[in-house]
Amino acid sequence: MVDHGTPNAFLSGGSRSLITDEDRLHYLPDLGVDKVKVLCGNRYEHFEASAETTRVDDRELRVFVWTQRTYVAE
Repeated sequence: MVDHGTPNAFLSGGSRSLITDEDRLHYLPDLGVDKVKVLCGNRYEHFEASAETTRVDDRELRVFVWTQRTYVAE
């Protein structure tokens, strides 16, 4: 997963063996989006916005909850 700034979102759920704790802290340029699709190797992990926030290292992060996994077509 690629990080382009200070994390402002927390990706919750999905497989703990496929999504590291570090990758769960994510930067989104627009926090107003309803869905996030994150490329992880040969698959996409899909998350939907929730009304929740969480605090990590004195930062308030919007929580996105895992909904599904899809694979990249060849």
